[in-house]
Amino acid sequence: MTPTLNRLSLDLAAQRWDDHRYYHHSRINQSLHLLSAISFLVAYGLLAVDPAWAALLAWTVSMVSRQAGHFFFEPKGFDEINQVTHEYKEAVKVGYNLRRKVVLMLAWAGTPVLLWLQPGLWGAFEPHTDTGSFLHQLGWMWLWLGVGGLVLRVLQLWATQSLRTGLVWAIKIVTDPFHDIQLYWRAPLHLLRGEWLEPGARRA
Repeated sequence: MTPTLNRLSLDLAAQRWDDHRYYHHSRINQSLHLLSAISFLVAYGLLAVDPAWAALLAWTVSMVSRQAGHFFFEPKGFDEINQVTHEYKEAVKVGYNLRRKVVLMLAWAGTPVLLWLQPGLWGAFEPHTDTGSFLHQLGWMWLWLGVGGLVLRVLQLWATQSLRTGLVWAIKIVTDPFHDIQLYWRAPLHLLRGEWLEPGARRA
């Protein structure tokens, strides 16, 4: 492995480790990430067949389950394992922290309203004539929202940290479904045994 690839690999491992240790204590959150990862892989396969329907699946199942785990089930008090506050984790998070995720999810939720109020989106599409065409156009809008969110954060990281940090984060996001399955495939089994948090994780 070349020195450059080795550094990228080390940076990727560091971002993945920080993401796991800071934001994935809850077994429910881990299980929802497993569901999200599996549906994301199906969406990846659909990209070659129908990108719009791939985006519909990715946003309605993959993203909703993933973000619900973070918003509703992840402890947000003092992190005794890592000895940091929730505010510290939010400040140093490389990707989208909870505040940025709220903005992204509001944009996602507002997109179908915009398309309904403005059929054709000022000439971007032929005005939808039925539910199927509406959903297909919505899927394309959600696809570009996802791409735009990815590109925007890479540019922000380039401006505030480095281009390498942004590119490594983008690689992490795209490959997260594979990594999440590897990490969290046992999470539902832990839930069945009554284990709500990883050993050592405590709610503040």
